[in-house]
This record gives sequence, structure tokens and C-alpha cells, in this order.
Amino acid sequence: MTSNAPILIGIGGNLPGPHGPPRATLGAALQALEARGTRVIGRSSWYESAPVPASDQPWFVNGVVRLQTALEPPALLAAMLAAERDLGRLRGAANAARTVDLDLLDYAGRVSAPGDPDPLLPHPRLAERAFVVLPLLDLVPDWRHPVTHAGIADLAAALPADQLVRKMPDAGGLWGTEWQGEGA
Repeated sequence: MTSNAPILIGIGGNLPGPHGPPRATLGAALQALEARGTRVIGRSSWYESAPVPASDQPWFVNGVVRLQTALEPPALLAAMLAAERDLGRLRGAANAARTVDLDLLDYAGRVSAPGDPDPLLPHPRLAERAFVVLPLLDLVPDWRHPVTHAGIADLAAALPADQLVRKMPDAGGLWGTEWQGEGA
């Protein structure tokens, strides 16, 4: 992919995985994506967020990454799902606790609908989730929603006040695996 329009992936998890606590598992997920035909070219800060909808499960660690890849959206989504499986993701009830969750947020501004060969783009709930919008604002402050054309700063200002999100101390390096502190 040579376009300047970003390919953006949301990444999160709240259970330990085969590489340790969530933050280490997320770093391993980034490496797993690179092994499957992508190149990670940027990462937001890591954020801790309360589960949405509210529940008693552990808080999540979330971030957004920018990729380069020649994979088209269906192949990229397949690579993401394979990385999730390799890192212990078991799909069950919606919004359940998980080791890792990879979401295709935006693929170079493409717009698709149910029934299209591409995955649904942009991600249908990205503008409603503080754990996506705030990391996205960190990473790509000039990003605009491909459908509504709203700027990311405007989306951040419109977030519901009841979503609890806080920026974590940043880890060294792109992968973020070095930090193993409380809440990781």
C-alpha cells in the first residue's frame, strides 16, 4: 500500500495471554501482525479503559496502530483473526473479557457496507468508543471519519462522559512490551 491515507487497527485486551499481562500480549500481537504481511509504522500511547458496557471484568489496555500492507481488507482481517487465535483469543459472548482484540478501524478511507466483499469499513462503532477515539487522536490528529468527515478532535469532544479511560505511562519502543507495572 503506497497511499498516504492510513490503515488503522484498534488493539486491546484485558486478560493475560501466552506472553504475560495484557500489555505484553498486545506487543506480541503487533509482532504477529508483522509476521503476517504488515508493517507497523506507528502506535498510539497505551490507554487503560473500563469495560464498555460497564461490567465487573478487568480494565482493558487499548491502543491504535498504523500499518502499511499490500493485503486487501479481507486478507488483512483474516491475518488479524489468525493473530488473535495464536494469542489465545476465544470468541464467546459479545463484550466478554479477552486476551487480545484486533479491530480494523479504517483502511485508507475506504467505505463499505454489509454484503460488500470488504469487511464493514470504517468500523461502525469507532466514533462512540473513548478507548478508540483517544488513541486515534494521539496517533493521527488530523484523521477524519471517512463517512461523516468529522475530525478526530470533534469526535473526542463528543464522547460520552461515562466512559472511563486514562493514558498509561508509555512503554519504550514500538511494541510496548518493556513495561510490566501494575495494571499491565
